[in-house]
Amino acid sequence: MTGKLKIGLIGAHDWAEKAHLPGYAAHPDVEIAGICDSVPARAEAMAAKFGARAIYTDYRELLAVPDIQMIDVCTPTDTHLPLSLAAIAAGKHVLCEKPLHTLAEPAFDAARKAADMGVRTKLGFTFRYSPAIRQIKQWIDDGVLGEIFHIHGFEQNSQFLSPDFPLRQFDVTSPRDRLIPASIIGYGSHLLDLMRWLGGEFGSVCSTMKNFVPERVVRGLEGRQRFMVEDGAAALVEFTGGAQGLVQSSYIAVGNYPGVEIRVYGSKGAAVARLITENGLAETLHFATPDQVEFRLVAPAAGALPPGTSLETPWPELYYRNLVRFFADEILEDRPEECTFHDGAKSQQIVDAIIQAHFERRWVDIAA
Repeated sequence: MTGKLKIGLIGAHDWAEKAHLPGYAAHPDVEIAGICDSVPARAEAMAAKFGARAIYTDYRELLAVPDIQMIDVCTPTDTHLPLSLAAIAAGKHVLCEKPLHTLAEPAFDAARKAADMGVRTKLGFTFRYSPAIRQIKQWIDDGVLGEIFHIHGFEQNSQFLSPDFPLRQFDVTSPRDRLIPASIIGYGSHLLDLMRWLGGEFGSVCSTMKNFVPERVVRGLEGRQRFMVEDGAAALVEFTGGAQGLVQSSYIAVGNYPGVEIRVYGSKGAAVARLITENGLAETLHFATPDQVEFRLVAPAAGALPPGTSLETPWPELYYRNLVRFFADEILEDRPEECTFHDGAKSQQIVDAIIQAHFERRWVDIAA
């Protein structure tokens, strides 16, 4: 593909401003051709700030613009799938925030439709684009860590520890007498995607989920409400390649946002990536070997950080600049796809299995 990649964004909200749009504005080969939002003032503000060519209030008008090649879906969860399918049907490449759908099969179907249309997809699994995580992936692929024995994924932030911090993305019609999966979907899906990317396919899982904070303020309702929201989950994993895994997701584990930690232990070495803003840095990476068992801090490899950033750049912009850079380059330079709708469907499939394992109190196999 020659010339600039022209993109259209749907959903001019806070996350678009913090993460998506700065990434496009920083890429020399990307043009923000249109921003669409149902509230014109939001679209106008983002267009003025990031230099968009035009604004729209109807996504169908945006999809009808012939020279827009890629659509970014940055909208509420229940709109992700229909907007992505509409973009695919219009012949556009699509980047969509996660989850694509809260069930695996509709996400698999969207991946098949994209393949049939010959368009590329990417799901907004932000943390795949951490320089530290990508370094660990490189060490695994290059054999630096040897045979992989253990992969652990932890989510440690206290964003919802206070019952008065409003719970969002929550179905207020949910039954109040049954545990409602939450952290394993909202946070665990990121961990599961990273662990699958690093360790290969999941074979089986067993799990436990629990509600620790029984009453919460829920966005859209008055006062504290009693819902059995799952705010802590833990799972054991058997990978098809033979490694073992641990997963822990939590709304209430004290720690700074985003709170992702990945640990990989192999026959030749071990690595720990902490995607946790601490002491002014967005992340840290540590490495150890059998003959030097004390973990030592490792600096990012040359070129690992997107141009114009450092480890002091706020993590939403740091990671999303990388995500946007990789997706744009995949399209412009015909590079292999990565982190597609199929990957999002696989993550949701594992989430579904973890939920099933809890309620049925057994190991659950993951379909190939």
